[in-house]
Amino acid sequence: MNARLLLASGVLAIAVIVGVFALSSSKPTVHRAATTTPAKTPVPAAKPKAPPKDEPFVIKRILPIEGAIKYGEWHWDDAQVPPGPIVVTVDLDARVLSVFRGGYEIGASAVLLGTEDKPTPLGVFPITQKDKDHVSNIYTGAPMPYMQRLTNDGITLHGSDVALGYASHGCVGMPVDFAAKVFAATKVGDKVYITRGKQVGLGDDLAGG
Repeated sequence: MNARLLLASGVLAIAVIVGVFALSSSKPTVHRAATTTPAKTPVPAAKPKAPPKDEPFVIKRILPIEGAIKYGEWHWDDAQVPPGPIVVTVDLDARVLSVFRGGYEIGASAVLLGTEDKPTPLGVFPITQKDKDHVSNIYTGAPMPYMQRLTNDGITLHGSDVALGYASHGCVGMPVDFAAKVFAATKVGDKVYITRGKQVGLGDDLAGG
């Protein structure tokens, strides 16, 4: 009886020792906190670029014309003039149209203008339409060769019989051969500056003033 108790006690002791050893050798489970990715700061959208401003238009050359340009007279010299933007000017007081390429005057002519009842308007006008063989739909089918439209109410540049005593209905009339050269030099979007008595010379900024 004592022997069995002793054996049972020994077995129990061994079981306790094994259990303690198992507990001491097992690694505790570590619970990690869930990681979260930080929210990205939204990048502001790029601001649209402002439309480019008109670049200064500096006059680099004036054609060497002696005296006032007479009706029917015109001049053209684009030899050795580098490529560049075209700007057309019309002085209502001088009754002269000039063509500049990259600041170099390449053409000039006396022109017909409107009357007091139908004046040629002042301002800056981009060319919106070109038609080599245009016929007026306002003035009884009058031919308007090398037409370049400036306004929606009929103001244009075009070829005409430029003579003393003649006038237009507000358009700028040029000798036909000169009008052909202007037509070939310009494109839609080129600007026409119509001023009254504006004096310009070498180095002046035409577009800025």
